[in-house]
Amino acid sequence: MVAAWFGGGAGVAAEVPDPGEVLVPGAAGGGRAEYPMDTPDQVLPPLQPEGEVPVPEPQEEGEGAVEWVPRSAVAEACTARTGTYQRRVEKLLGLRVDGRQSAGDCRAIRAFQVRERIKPASGYAGPVTWARAELLAARKSLDPGKRCPVKKYAVACVDLDRQLMWVRKGKKVTYPVVNIRSGRVGYATRTGWHDVYWRHKDHWSSIYDTPMPFAQFFSGGQAFHAVYGQLATPTGSRGCVNLSYRNAEKLWGVLRKGDRVYIWGKRPGG
Repeated sequence: MVAAWFGGGAGVAAEVPDPGEVLVPGAAGGGRAEYPMDTPDQVLPPLQPEGEVPVPEPQEEGEGAVEWVPRSAVAEACTARTGTYQRRVEKLLGLRVDGRQSAGDCRAIRAFQVRERIKPASGYAGPVTWARAELLAARKSLDPGKRCPVKKYAVACVDLDRQLMWVRKGKKVTYPVVNIRSGRVGYATRTGWHDVYWRHKDHWSSIYDTPMPFAQFFSGGQAFHAVYGQLATPTGSRGCVNLSYRNAEKLWGVLRKGDRVYIWGKRPGG
């Protein structure tokens, strides 16, 4: 569906978001293919294959982040297209929340993308732009809905609605809020209370034949673990709670076997 600019950029024709449209990396050389692995789904192979197994270098979070945009909008300087995250980004940036892309919306979203080094800065509110805006908002107001239980013991809190997690013990946050990626449609991350029951630093998935660094299992085959490349992608995991490599490494030093995990909400989009 194509929308046209009116009267010297004064507005945009109404457009119904098409969340089912295929998104592609919006900048040349960026946006690696989505990490092809995830949960071993009840199968817990204990060891990495023998010998040296090449794995990709971890990409620093926020470094050269590439937004995923509709294929038809890759070359647009300021796109009129909208998708799954338009309303969420409008709300986070203090814009009128109507799901429509106005010229003012595009300018505001582009300015945010430039400031946060998101490429291309085309004004399309994709998963990368939304994830960054959600994280920055959470640093100012961590848990506005007070969903994370306050306990005397450590609780790893996972907010699927905002795709964020943190760890708190009592009123003290022991692991600051970070972006995560949870289960896609058909592979939902299980909500409710769980325990970290098994940890394996150099885990390897026998089903998907891929690495799961710093794996900390909390529900069957679902675990916290690192992924390589960008974390914010159009679709989710196969059930695990994915973190950037650096954040998963830090979480490894915070959680212990037996620590509690509390998960709520639902991943937007799929």
